Amino acid sequence: MPYPRRGEVYLVRLSGHPKDTKARPALVVSLDVRNRLANDIIVVPMSTTLRPSPTHVELPEGEAGLDRTSTAKCEQITTLDKSFLIRGTFSGTISPAKMAEVEKAIQRAIGIAI
Repeated sequence: MPYPRRGEVYLVRLSGHPKDTKARPALVVSLDVRNRLANDIIVVPMSTTLRPSPTHVELPEGEAGLDRTSTAKCEQITTLDKSFLIRGTFSGTISPAKMAEVEKAIQRAIGIAI
């Protein structure tokens, strides 16, 4: 199985949530070399509830195969074991411009001046 790539969207079951909770989309933000070698990955959870925030990035329908406009919630960045990943119906990666927005939102979320 190919390793998850930076910018791809996967369905995940977030640790700390009840097992009967439905899988949610999450954006892979860790570097590809890490994704290939490590047993875990770094992701940003996503939601279809669109709420403006300096730490949210809106991803339009069609981006990386999303079937609805979604928000990457960069303040919720987390590390997950790869076993939590479900490929889903997504395809490709988000655009470099959107990934740059995500990087800036992560920096805001952890207090790095940009």
